[in-house]
Amino acid sequence: MSGLGLFFAILGAALAALLAGMGSARAVGMAGQAAAGVVTDQPDMFARVLILQLLPGTQGIYGLLIAFVTLLNLGVIGGTPDAGMSLLKGLAYLGACLPMAVVGYFSAIAQAKAAVASIALVSKRPDQFGKSMLFPAMVETYAIFALLISFLALLGVGNIG
Repeated sequence: MSGLGLFFAILGAALAALLAGMGSARAVGMAGQAAAGVVTDQPDMFARVLILQLLPGTQGIYGLLIAFVTLLNLGVIGGTPDAGMSLLKGLAYLGACLPMAVVGYFSAIAQAKAAVASIALVSKRPDQFGKSMLFPAMVETYAIFALLISFLALLGVGNIG
């Protein structure tokens, strides 16, 4: 059973990076398809639709940040990992990473849908670009909440004996 706690802790870091990254990759791809369709007919819209396409990519960055902080806390980066970590502490690390992993995945997909709709809006009404950014930005709020909860939970896990 030795090393099981460390295994679950690293699993949490991996899930945060993997799920949030998968969601962002899928989401940026969805928005990219819509953006390419607009640029085909309106090349001058490139910068506007590119910004809207990039918005759902932030969840992958947040997941990577949580994974990095977790691995740093574990000593995997720049230290010596505690192979004798308790199972409870390892599961606590896993639990701390789950908000970013799960919300990161689903919010990226939801944000892509809002971004696709915003790209369609901007293609027909370029003067509405500022307003169109608000729709995907509202979804971003929940990814930021998940980032905050995972980060605060990681700080708390460090206090477990």
